[in-house]
Amino acid sequence: MKKIPLSRVFLSEEVRQAALRALESGSYILTKECEAFEAELADYTGTKHAVLCSSWTAGVFLLHHAMGVKPGDEVLVPSHTAFPSIEPMIHRGAKPVFIDIDKTYCLDVDLIEAAITSRTVGILPVHLYGHPANLDRVLEIARKHHLWVLEDCAQAQGARFNGRRVGSMGDAGAFSFFPSKNLTVLGDGGCITTDDAALADKLRMLRNHGRKTKYVHELVGYNFRFNEIQAAIGRVGLRKIDMLNEHRRKVAARYTERLSEVVRTPPEKAWAYAVYHMYVIRTERRDALANYLQGKGIATGIHYPVPNHHQPAITKMYSDLPALPQTEAVVKEILSLPIYGELALEDVDYVCDSILEFFGEQ
Repeated sequence: MKKIPLSRVFLSEEVRQAALRALESGSYILTKECEAFEAELADYTGTKHAVLCSSWTAGVFLLHHAMGVKPGDEVLVPSHTAFPSIEPMIHRGAKPVFIDIDKTYCLDVDLIEAAITSRTVGILPVHLYGHPANLDRVLEIARKHHLWVLEDCAQAQGARFNGRRVGSMGDAGAFSFFPSKNLTVLGDGGCITTDDAALADKLRMLRNHGRKTKYVHELVGYNFRFNEIQAAIGRVGLRKIDMLNEHRRKVAARYTERLSEVVRTPPEKAWAYAVYHMYVIRTERRDALANYLQGKGIATGIHYPVPNHHQPAITKMYSDLPALPQTEAVVKEILSLPIYGELALEDVDYVCDSILEFFGEQ
């Protein structure tokens, strides 16, 4: 029986040699490999600056700190996202104001303005599953109400909105290099992209104990630094990401072609270039299908079974949580199928055959 994982890291001899090069360099934190990776990330994304951090969560916490997010502030964010999307703002004392989603699983832009209050300071659109949110509308609303926009690009490295890379259109973008992501460093890691030089400079100090030079601390900072070995690995992955994303799109196209008659397949807007971090279908028979596929050696996932406005940590904190009917409906039906940059199309067909067998169509 085949064994098909949900995801798999990109690993090659070039990756191994890059790690070995960094290992033998004698320098391990925030030196040449990190500096080069930051420059290459900024160039790839289309921003002036990229600041590496120990994780997406750490980077966004520093960003909220640098932007002055404070207790009593409100940030608009979809509930249907990974819990880390909201952790940093809560640690700063701000309140997540949850917005429902549209058919792309991204925040429904038609619901944003009604959620804005005098306490709203920003919008955090999530480019979920690798499909960009409708940034034109988000940015239009943000300008009208004088709000900042932080793009959550954790699942969308290389995705484009109207031809522009995600992470280049808001005040800042935040990326994750967790092992399952489209671009990984084979461990935790993340970066913040921005055109704001002063903001980037402050982030670089905050991640490294608040200092510009070794013994002079201009701020009280943190230790959220990045390392040379993972930077060297990431540089190789960045050179390969467009090729790997193109293959993800071929996998997604095969799934859509073969499965659209038996399940609800993910849409892709005309203005979007989605990179399919996840390929997520919907079916009322989700749990039975997942069990069936497990018996066929096919791994699946649910991203995410519990929306953030229903998470115990949140319901203990807030009593005025909204009803989000679209979010609450999809979490009962969504199922993530195997997808990664080197998944063989014959394995995709095996997954499709198994799903069609389950529905009695084969």
